[in-house]
Amino acid sequence: MKTVKCLVWDLDDTLWDGVVLEGDRPRPFPAALDALHTLDRRGILHAVAGRGELARAAGHLAEHGLTDLFCAFEVGWGEKSASIRRIAADLGIGLDTVAFADNDPAERAEVAAALPMVRCYPAERVGELAALAEFRPEQVTDEARLRRHRYLTERDRAAAERAFPGPPSEFLASLGLTMTVRAAAEADFARAHELTLRTHQLNTTGRTLDAGQLRELCASRGHEVLVADVADRFGAHGTVGLAVLREAGPDVVLELLLTSCRVLNRGIGTVLLGHLVRDVLARGRRPVARFVPTDANRIMLVTLRFAGFEPGPEGRLVFDPRRPPPVAPGHVRIVDGRNR
Repeated sequence: MKTVKCLVWDLDDTLWDGVVLEGDRPRPFPAALDALHTLDRRGILHAVAGRGELARAAGHLAEHGLTDLFCAFEVGWGEKSASIRRIAADLGIGLDTVAFADNDPAERAEVAAALPMVRCYPAERVGELAALAEFRPEQVTDEARLRRHRYLTERDRAAAERAFPGPPSEFLASLGLTMTVRAAAEADFARAHELTLRTHQLNTTGRTLDAGQLRELCASRGHEVLVADVADRFGAHGTVGLAVLREAGPDVVLELLLTSCRVLNRGIGTVLLGHLVRDVLARGRRPVARFVPTDANRIMLVTLRFAGFEPGPEGRLVFDPRRPPPVAPGHVRIVDGRNR
């Protein structure tokens, strides 16, 4: 069972005891507050899918100092399943990592029928959620503790993008993106492991690696384990990329490449792949990549093919020597922090 990445809350009679639109001034349930803060510390995000008027709901959340605990808001009169779809898309996470809490059995039934992969819980069980296995990540990293803040910063970026008068390419250029590629160290293993567990769409093999495996790969003379940190003028995105390379005679094999879904719209996966290809070619070696299809990662096959990889022997993808190296992007400054 996948760990929940986001808990979507109904508000009236779920988060608090009453109906705001009917003039109530309800206080949040203590059990709901405990769940909000406990799951937040574990890196599990919160979002709202409620009935009513957004301004009234948002005002009541602000009155109780809860606004910044939520990374997405859907308040209105449409189907809750549609709201949850939009929330998952806005946060860049799979619907199978979303949970939903609501006091109304009819609302839960509608969501369960439309989105059977979303786990639904009645409001009276909110106080129990933190004890359930699906709400207990295997590890809670520093990156996880900052996850909500990263998403809130991303909300500021999105607002700036909507207000930007020029085309998307000019907005990207205005961000001042910097990607630092460096060798993974012991302090990175927990976050790198977390990335392999959480990243499904942007993972070339679907492979997961624990700290012990990462440590072993780093100690191997034939392997290189790299992480990528990204920042821009709004702040740090944190460690959002992982690559494992293996030397194989004249080839350098990209055994694993993944980037967080959080930076999908910044093209970081393409930037990291292009940098690795250029580096391998500059060393006089041939780039080769492993791709293992999963239910979710077809976008990575497209990324590899656009970068110049063609089907080769034994199911591998081989960089086409007739192709020029991928062009370095104009919107991202790349810093290679490896000591060579």
